[in-house]
Amino acid sequence: MDPVIVVGAGPVGLALALALARLDVPCVVLDEAPGAIDPRPARTVVLRPDTAAFLERLGCGPALESAGTRWTAWRSVRRRRLLERVEFGPESPFSGSPASPASPASPVFPASPASPVSPVHVPQHALARALRTALAAQPGARIVAGSRLDDLRQDEYGVSAHTRGANGAWWRASYLVGCDGPRSTVRKLLEIRFPGRTAVERHAVAALRTELPWPGEALLHRSPARQGGGGSGGEVTARPLPGGVWRLDWLLPPGRDLVTPDALVARIRDSLAVWTAEAEAGAGSGAGIVSGAGAGIGPGSGNRAGSEAGAGAWGGPGAGAGPVPGSGGRGGGRGGPHVPAVPPYELLDTGVHTVHHRLARRWRRGRAFLAGDAAHLLGALGTQGLDEGLRDAENLAWKLALAWHQGASEALLDSYQAERRGAVTARLRAADRALPLLRDGERGGRWRAVLPGAARGHTAMLTDGHLGRGPLGAPPAYARSPLAPATDPSCAMTVGTQVGAPVADVPVTASDGSEVPLRARLGRGLLVVLVAPGTGVWDRRHWKSAGLMPRLSKTVDALPMPAEVLVAESYPGAVAHTVLVVRPDGHLVAAMGGVRPAELYACAEAVRGGGSGGGPEDGPRDGTGDGSGAAGRAEGAGLAGRAEGAAVFEGEARIRAENGSGAGAGAGGGLGARNGTEAGAGIGTGAGAGSEGPFAHPARPEGGREPAGGTPSPQADRDAGRDMARGTDRDAARDVTEAEVRSGGGAVR
Repeated sequence: MDPVIVVGAGPVGLALALALARLDVPCVVLDEAPGAIDPRPARTVVLRPDTAAFLERLGCGPALESAGTRWTAWRSVRRRRLLERVEFGPESPFSGSPASPASPASPVFPASPASPVSPVHVPQHALARALRTALAAQPGARIVAGSRLDDLRQDEYGVSAHTRGANGAWWRASYLVGCDGPRSTVRKLLEIRFPGRTAVERHAVAALRTELPWPGEALLHRSPARQGGGGSGGEVTARPLPGGVWRLDWLLPPGRDLVTPDALVARIRDSLAVWTAEAEAGAGSGAGIVSGAGAGIGPGSGNRAGSEAGAGAWGGPGAGAGPVPGSGGRGGGRGGPHVPAVPPYELLDTGVHTVHHRLARRWRRGRAFLAGDAAHLLGALGTQGLDEGLRDAENLAWKLALAWHQGASEALLDSYQAERRGAVTARLRAADRALPLLRDGERGGRWRAVLPGAARGHTAMLTDGHLGRGPLGAPPAYARSPLAPATDPSCAMTVGTQVGAPVADVPVTASDGSEVPLRARLGRGLLVVLVAPGTGVWDRRHWKSAGLMPRLSKTVDALPMPAEVLVAESYPGAVAHTVLVVRPDGHLVAAMGGVRPAELYACAEAVRGGGSGGGPEDGPRDGTGDGSGAAGRAEGAGLAGRAEGAAVFEGEARIRAENGSGAGAGAGGGLGARNGTEAGAGIGTGAGAGSEGPFAHPARPEGGREPAGGTPSPQADRDAGRDMARGTDRDAARDVTEAEVRSGGGAVR
């Protein structure tokens, strides 16, 4: 078969290609750039625990450890008052395990939210370099630099792509994925609209080397005091990097005025001086901004005004690298008697970051897909667009690999758009609903007057966005995915993880006897986890042949897609003999009591899309026009599907009208309603079925797909045999298993 083509060599495209290559799918990355990576210290990314774990599984753990950092705590401050301080837990209890080397990307999802795992903060160029290095070690993948896509054609057998430039040629692929950024050529060639809002937020950015009063801790400072005592305003974040480097972001007022170099230097000096003065005052009074201090940051001092001048887009978005003129590369010193000290600093890089909110109307057209910034743009209120792009890559990689190796049904390929577009829609909706409260309301002051404690609640919303919590940042749950199995309620077990949500990263024992985090085994197929307390004290030679293990192993070997059996001492909310089925991207498919062959088979069938009837020979699957296919049905279901983009993003009046009605929320509305209940200020109150609405479980076609040559495949023979056996074995298998569980005879020892 032809390889998969990935257009674009940013972090999302490289991660997708690397994930495919590790699943034995040959891939070609078409890179428009010449291949060199431009270091930009001010261009950094914050990776949530789930996306950092995904990159570690791809082999980028050592690079994240050396170039990135984890924060020891997060501070949320308003004016001179510390509102919240979140301390982060240990990186990983498996840091000494060969399967999980010590690195900041070895996360464990703790059972208690009191000690969450810190995000990983890393320069984007270091991440891209690590991905390129890992991809170069894969024999089935290559990057072709200097290749600009200019034509794209699809037929019933694959995709043809033409590039111009030094490596201009026609390329042939089984599937193609556009990861080529906001101005995606793939999206334009597929004639997919990209509606949304421009310049939702703008930030001035600086990377500098200095010492701040809270080493290792990140800071969100709202309405900071000004040096001259002229009131407060604005918002600034400070996030540490290795080597004493900090990234500082200042929220800019609305407008498009240029941010001059002098104005940016004034912002830097003003922030550093205020923090130093308040830390000194706090240290003298027993409270303050110093790490480990109490509830306040102490009375500030200082006497410098006018540092907020010059707001706007200095040199355009992303411009402004290198030391700023007038700073001399270093700053510091103490002014007159009323001017606080500015600690020494070395300015490394500057720029302006403009946040847009956009969402492509479709993420799949035939054999071509969109991912990352080509499919969506977000980033207001602390959310991270790269996080969502990496989740796109992880979601799509295992589905394309399954399609490439075994053939794919419509449901499997359409599920990428249904799941990921719905999740991003919910994130964008939550941000759009929160923006008027957090920005317009704060500037007008009306919410502080009407709602007691509103400032603290608003800061908590921002903290959620920065730390990956709640509707603004938490990993998505695909509870209404088209790949969800139609399970028998009598077989289902309730555990601490909602069906469709990411599983907890508990310790598990693999078949080779090694103890690893559960999420370290993701990526290559289904995971079937048996919860069996007490197995840790037994030798593997004994418990592998005892209790439920022989029957479970035999059942898993017969599933229609690759799967691995793991054993866990415990799982949050699960009782002994609970069996968990986990997708390759870490989302829970089902939890059941005991070994139930028919139900396990049904789960595997659902995850692979209901059968292999739609392989590469079946041609493009568009889902357009008549609403065929899961994504087509979601897109074509009247106002709920077709008008969602306009209703959410095109105009403030329509946004507020839609939010107030609470009906017909459109694509992803169900997710928005569920996630929105976590916020206290009306975020995510929409209702409706959404694009992930009630998809019927696809009926399994009789027999299997035949290869192009006409000879039935071994997989087709096995599938047909299982079809004949399922009708007679289902009830007997259930009865035997339930008897074992009730009697305790199936206990693993």
